[in-house]
Amino acid sequence: MNVAVILPAAGLGTRMGRGSAEKTGASRKQFMLLEGSPILLHTVRKFAASERVREIVVAVRAEDLQWLGDLLPREFPDGRARVVEGGNSRQQSVANALATLGPDTELVAVHDAVRPFIDLETIHNVLDEAAATGAAIVGVVPVDTVKQVSRGTGRARIRGTLQRDKLVLAQTPQVFRYDLIVRAFETARQDGFVGTDESSLVERLDVEVSVVPGSDRNIKITKLGDMDLARLFLQEETARDHAASVKEARL
Repeated sequence: MNVAVILPAAGLGTRMGRGSAEKTGASRKQFMLLEGSPILLHTVRKFAASERVREIVVAVRAEDLQWLGDLLPREFPDGRARVVEGGNSRQQSVANALATLGPDTELVAVHDAVRPFIDLETIHNVLDEAAATGAAIVGVVPVDTVKQVSRGTGRARIRGTLQRDKLVLAQTPQVFRYDLIVRAFETARQDGFVGTDESSLVERLDVEVSVVPGSDRNIKITKLGDMDLARLFLQEETARDHAASVKEARL
């Protein structure tokens, strides 16, 4: 099956604050260094580790095209990872990347560039579900009680308590049949609709989207404080991979 992965990475990452990025002249979380490599690169590596993924398309701002276009071939000499120019919104960036995919593409996975701890098992689970149903996302059930509030008076006031067993917190990857996601983006463009994620565009077509269980480790790095947890997760991954290599060498 021909699977393409799109990583929208053209955002400005304003929640990180000024001066937080480690790429000169940028204030964007996807380029912050995590143990010597940009967060974005850690994310690409996760999908490159899957034999099911044919290509990985990273959408970045115009000023980042050259340096990332030089970096990706060095890291992934098989040519599976490439770069395209993104847009001023996530939706436009994904649309730009979609336009570069070949018609023989069967599944399209869209993943947040700043979720570098997605695991291979979850990637394959959501790909399998999308292959069977046409549309699937990764999500987790909230552990906290969720309140519905109103804010019209300047204070947040509770208007109800939502049932957690009927809620999921959407993560990525979000995976769709190629023809379905292309139709969803074209319909949204015609209607002037802007969604918060790809699933919201597909849902407008009255298409059911399945949910595959995600993980609390599949964090989205959006604040400076998230970097401490990211470093811990990466240390644990490195130690686990090292232990597995040693065990394999002994066999």
